[in-house]
Parts: sequence; structure tokens; C-alpha cells
Amino acid sequence: MPKFKLEYIWLDGYMPVPNLRGKTKIAEYEKFPTLEELPEWGFDGSSTLQAEGSDSDCVLKPVAVYPDSTRRNGALVMCEVMLPNGDPHPTNSRATILDDPDAWFGFEQEYFLVEDGLPLGFPKGGYPNPQGEYYCGTGFKNVGDVARQIVEEHLEICLDAGINHEGINAEVAKGQWEFQIFGKGSKKCADQIWVARYILNRLCESYGVDVEYHCKPITGDWNGSGMHANFSTKYMRETGGEDYFKALMDAFEKNRDEHIAAYGPDNHMRLTGLHETQSIDQFSWGVADRGASIRVPHSFVKNGYKGYLEDRRPNSQGDPYAIASRILKTIAEVPTS
Repeated sequence: MPKFKLEYIWLDGYMPVPNLRGKTKIAEYEKFPTLEELPEWGFDGSSTLQAEGSDSDCVLKPVAVYPDSTRRNGALVMCEVMLPNGDPHPTNSRATILDDPDAWFGFEQEYFLVEDGLPLGFPKGGYPNPQGEYYCGTGFKNVGDVARQIVEEHLEICLDAGINHEGINAEVAKGQWEFQIFGKGSKKCADQIWVARYILNRLCESYGVDVEYHCKPITGDWNGSGMHANFSTKYMRETGGEDYFKALMDAFEKNRDEHIAAYGPDNHMRLTGLHETQSIDQFSWGVADRGASIRVPHSFVKNGYKGYLEDRRPNSQGDPYAIASRILKTIAEVPTS
């Protein structure tokens, strides 16, 4: 029987942004294992801020598995962290979120590729040309050389894994890139974002490059990084209507502070009212308005206020589990009849 390399991946206890951790288990299977065939596995929680040294055992519970084309007989295993008694660990944000299999989410993950603390393409002790030609740009002066190679390789590994990428592009700032992932069900889409982040982090090791997820790593007249959340429910797609939409926007405005709290740290540095953002202390919506809190696509209005909406406030280092759950909580407040 072949031996499989199972990379168990989890989120540690660091706050406000957890780190991705991973360790490899070797196990024999006749063919690629199903999720049900994967055992739970222990780890030292005292080394990840998830336990004391005197009682350090924590448990990894597999929740999703993907092929890993970078290894022969490889698998990427996304896990929840559990306590030895079987309860979710306090740092386990996945176990307690709202989930609706009929809720569709599309996350747009922006990030910077950095070397020696600077985004790729930034000269030491200075700045490149101002923003303008980098978005979806081509040519060495706009995107460099190694960045495109990393981004393309990352895409191929993710597609091999079955992660539902919908696109990639160079972003507005120099050294900034984006990938988009769509999933049906909040947990499914969030799982894939975390695994795609893990794949990108690991890939960049071989290039001597780091991934910077901070929402505003370069101050000044440079775009920050977001993780715009496109979302819809079955009711929004099939029934909708202008009255329901306006009630939904009222609920989002009422819960503005709760959303900001769930949308990633340091967002005040990014949500300034500039660089395609609304100010953090305001709420707005607008048709095709990238400076609004919620962008309403033209197609949504033309279709009788049915379809999907884009919340532009989540930031690039936010937890997609928490973001999706907060959106669903607010939607649940709005009557559908």
C-alpha cells in the first residue's frame, strides 16, 4: 500500500491574527484518503499559544482534504483545533460560526509579496513610480519577474488541489496581487481561503519571498489590501426585491461596529475614505461604487434587486470564518416575509 504524506494544517493561538501551522503525518492508504478516513492527531499546544506546558495536548480534527501536487502521494488536510475532551478549542473560530450551505461567498484575497521588508519592485531607500499602471499590468517595470512566476505557480497548485479559484490579477499598488475564491457554504469557502494562503506561504519559501497580508503595509498614497466579500443567500438570489434590499442595508448600517470588529485588525489604517474605501466610521452603499461600504452591482438592480452584493470592508488579514459568520448574522435579522 502506498504511503501518503498528509499535511495537517491549523490556526494557532496568536492574536489578533492567527498563524498557519502545518506538520506531516505519514500513513498508508490504498488510494487518496477520504475525509472520513483521516484520523485526529495531537500536537503541542504550548508551542502555539494554545495550551500550558503542564497540560499541553491539543487535537487536530480534519475538516477538509485536498490533493497536494507538490508531493508524491501528498494531501493538504485543513483541521479544527479541539480540546482533549472533544470540545472546540477557544481559538477554534470555525466550530462556532454560522453556516448556510445555500449561502454563496466569493472572497477577493489581496496581498503583497515582499523581500527584505519591501514589496517586490520597491527600491531600497525610495519609491517606485506612483500607482496607475500596476493594476492588471504587464511588463517588467510594472510586475517584475519573480512575482508573476509565484502567482502562476500558486494558481496551478491550488487548481490541482480542487480549490475553486475564479481569477488572479496584479493589483493597484506595486508588488500587490489578488486571487479570488468562490464557494457554496461559508465554511467551504473559508476553508479554501486558509488552504490557499498556506500554499502561497509555503511556495514563497523557495523564492526567498514573504507574503504580507497586513491591510496597510505601505503608508502614503498606496492602496491597502482588502478581502472583499461577495455574498448571497438563496433568498437574495431568487426573491430579493427593493424593499428587502433596503431593509438589509439598514441592518448592515445598524451593525456597522460589529462588522468592523470581525473584519480584521488595523482596518482604520485602510478604511480612510481614500483608495477605493469608505471611512471606517461611516456606512454607505452605492451602485458600482468602490468607495462605498457595500458595492451594489448593476446586475443586481437590473435583475429586480436580486443576486449578490459586495462588502468592501473586510481586510486582507481577516479571518474568513468570522467574516462570513458576521455577514450571515446580520442577514438573519431581516425578515423574509
